[in-house]
Amino acid sequence: MGQLVDGKWHDVWYDTKASGGKFVRSTAGFRNWITPDGSAGPTGDGGFQAASGRYHLYVSYACPWAHRTLIFRELKELTSHITISAVHPDMLSDGWTFEKDDHGATGDTLYNLPFVRDIYTHAQPDISGRVTVPILWDKERETIVSNESSEIIRMFNSAFDVITGNTQDYWPKTMRDAIEEVNTRVYSDVNNGVYKSGFATTQTAYDDAVGKLFATLDWLDTRLADQRYLMGARLTEADWRLFPTLMRFDPVYHLHFKCNAKRIIDYPNLWAYTRDLYQTPGVAATVNMNHIVRHYHYSHETINPHRIIPINPDLDFDEPHGRG
Repeated sequence: MGQLVDGKWHDVWYDTKASGGKFVRSTAGFRNWITPDGSAGPTGDGGFQAASGRYHLYVSYACPWAHRTLIFRELKELTSHITISAVHPDMLSDGWTFEKDDHGATGDTLYNLPFVRDIYTHAQPDISGRVTVPILWDKERETIVSNESSEIIRMFNSAFDVITGNTQDYWPKTMRDAIEEVNTRVYSDVNNGVYKSGFATTQTAYDDAVGKLFATLDWLDTRLADQRYLMGARLTEADWRLFPTLMRFDPVYHLHFKCNAKRIIDYPNLWAYTRDLYQTPGVAATVNMNHIVRHYHYSHETINPHRIIPINPDLDFDEPHGRG
């Protein structure tokens, strides 16, 4: 996991010394919006109008942040309107690469470039910052629209509705404040909490992160005891922001990131809920467990220096869930 400095690649890991052993996630650098008419969105520039075939999504099947964009691409029937390239699961000294494999890595289907960093420098030659996925690319202007997954899924949620005819709304106006309250805790203590635990370099930082993680998982399991989804009877963005972390928890985070007080399968409501979401039409196709397991254990040399890929539990996500 390196970074670009003035357009040049530097192979450097996260610096946790400056933060007392805590992992601090970088913020996204591109924050433009696609809108139905091309007008400016909440952040960034205007001129990005929804259109079939204009946009391209760069993803990793291993990355939970990219996974949420793949889910919305399926749920909102955008697969024939937004093309994709999927990176190789191994992220080593060159960062994400466009090597191909037999499990879904496609190469760069737009420019045939070797590295994801080349997409960033194609958009801005002197760019500085981390090279992350997902990347939402505009083929017309040949630039990055956004590399912030939480905003990409909101674009997918509504910007293309006139084109697809799919008006399912996962971020309804009347529920936004309540959704955001749940999102905030889930992001800090679960989505990012597993990374705070796994990348911690002091006992204090680890204890703090892992304590909040399992307190929040307990809270979620209790919340789901008498309702099907996080916000009640209706599927919302909050569910799809949590789901990618739950899918990776038992195969990866429990062992690799030392999040081992419990597994998701040990939580009766969270485990049934995870299977329920997995069985939503189109969602299973976004899950590539080969890439998920391979990426984390092979790419994180500081955590797993011998790059041994462990055996994993045989989890049946297709088992009936009994939740509605």
